[in-house]
Amino acid sequence: MEQILIPRLKAKGYSTKTIKAYRGHTRRFVEYFCKRYIEELCAGGPLVTKKIFVEKLNREQVQRYAIQLLEEGHSHAYVNQAISALRYLAADMLKMPTEQAKYIRPKKEKELPYVLSEQEVLKILRSPDNLKHRTMLYLTYASGLRVSEVVRLRPEDLDCSRGIITVRQGKGKKDRHTLLSQAAWSLVQTYIRKERPEKWLFPGQYPGTHMHERSLQKVFTDALHRSRVNKKAGIHVLRHSFATHLLENGTDLRFIQELLGHSNPATTERYTHVSTKNIRRIQGPLDRIMGEEERGIE
Repeated sequence: MEQILIPRLKAKGYSTKTIKAYRGHTRRFVEYFCKRYIEELCAGGPLVTKKIFVEKLNREQVQRYAIQLLEEGHSHAYVNQAISALRYLAADMLKMPTEQAKYIRPKKEKELPYVLSEQEVLKILRSPDNLKHRTMLYLTYASGLRVSEVVRLRPEDLDCSRGIITVRQGKGKKDRHTLLSQAAWSLVQTYIRKERPEKWLFPGQYPGTHMHERSLQKVFTDALHRSRVNKKAGIHVLRHSFATHLLENGTDLRFIQELLGHSNPATTERYTHVSTKNIRRIQGPLDRIMGEEERGIE
């Protein structure tokens, strides 16, 4: 099945990450499905054929599988992605009727982005001794980049005269422009003079390759530990912090949406819920009452 699934996903322009995820979800569902039917076969049930598989890839079967995933502790986002993979398998590959390929999804979890303070960000950015590592973290925060976008930067993508970085074929296969800060650019210049990168700004272990995303994630984890910022966070927190700090300093939400490359404004609007700018202006009732008491106001 994978021999058919993967070429079709590639032909439709799905990203490498999505293809890998869909392949995994499909494989796990088939294993789950076959396990159930092995039990039925032992009890004298029918052989598993493509016809039976198509008939059983219905709402009830998928819902049972989704509930099992939730009971195993998987997130709602993980289960929704599994359902999307199975829907693609049913509707596009097995040509099942649209109504039959509609499955009930668990409600999306509304989690607020985790954000660091500006001082915490500075501690993390300054903690690596390695110039390459520090440069990558500076660009991640200063430009609000995804990990996949940082490792795929080319030297020509940075335009110091216009103060922009061109992100090529980011999430959703879209090009966009984002900020190139002077502080980050100064560090990039020092890095380029020393390392002289060619094809990729941050080359990988092997000639002609860029740095692996997991390597950059580990760079951040090490920097977080060295900085002694006592927070449990992944590198994506730098992108969240970039957006929130812009918002708190008065940048219009529409510009932040463009810089981040969000298609849906609602995705960017999440940062209004984590911004503390307006919250800090509000005096809590306990502070007001105690303040009045100290001033002798009844």
